[in-house]
This record gives sequence, C-alpha cells and structure tokens, in this order.
Amino acid sequence: MSKKKPYPLRINEDILAAVQRWAEDDLRSTNAQIEFLLREALVKSRRVKLVQKVVTEVEALDTPPRDIED
Repeated sequence: MSKKKPYPLRINEDILAAVQRWAEDDLRSTNAQIEFLLREALVKSRRVKLVQKVVTEVEALDTPPRDIED
C-alpha cells in the first residue's frame, strides 16, 4: 500500500464547492474525491497505468427480500 503525503492545495471556492457536492453524492470525502478525479485524469491521459482495479463482489441472498411496509 502506498503512503499518502500531505499537500496544501489552493483551489477556487466554486470548484471546491462543486467537488464537495460531488463527493457527498458519491459518499466519499472531499479528499478521496479529489484523488479519484486526479487518478482518472492521469489514467485517461496515459500518464500512469492502472495496475489494479478494486472490484466489489455481490452475492445472492439465500432468502428473497421481504417487502418493507411503512
């Protein structure tokens, strides 16, 4: 696992607010969202190679889900 290095970031307030809203929508922290965006941009521009992609496996339930009544 790689180490994380702190880095001060000066960013436009409007851009930061938009990134924070996006992070909330994706259930990430603002820092994780910025890392995600930077990583995606680096891969897309072929500046880095994606070595491992995290995959979440989903298993079927043994019993069917019950309907929830309010």
